[in-house]
Amino acid sequence: MTDRVTVGFRWLDHGRGLELPRQHSAGAAGLDLPAALEFNEVLILAPGEYRLVPTGFSIALPEGYEAQVRPRSGLAARHGITVLNSPGTVDADYRGEIKVQLINHGPAPVEFRRGDRIAQLVVAAVSAVTLIELDTLDETARGEKGHGSTGH
Repeated sequence: MTDRVTVGFRWLDHGRGLELPRQHSAGAAGLDLPAALEFNEVLILAPGEYRLVPTGFSIALPEGYEAQVRPRSGLAARHGITVLNSPGTVDADYRGEIKVQLINHGPAPVEFRRGDRIAQLVVAAVSAVTLIELDTLDETARGEKGHGSTGH
């Protein structure tokens, strides 16, 4: 890791008692996100079904940063579970609860319980962008070749 970013964090009532999201290894990019379900609740995600799952917290990103909600590779590999709007973007000025839109692309129902790690959150710098309207764009070797044009 090169830079450390400080992000404000606040548990919501239904998230209290869950493990604080963190990077589980020195080289991990994402903080694992918990499912903030009720204590005895079991969320069953049927094949083809998608649900918005609460994490029980909100954050305050510094200006110039975003947080991306991304799938966990283990859930995808074992069960076909992914984040429907991957990556979901959390803007620096958003202060509401972080929620994860999960979808089951697998062949079987998958159960989730309170505290299960359902996705990961990656904090990244963003650029301020100014578009300049031009009549023509500079030429490149690729040009206007689109989807699939750079590989086999």
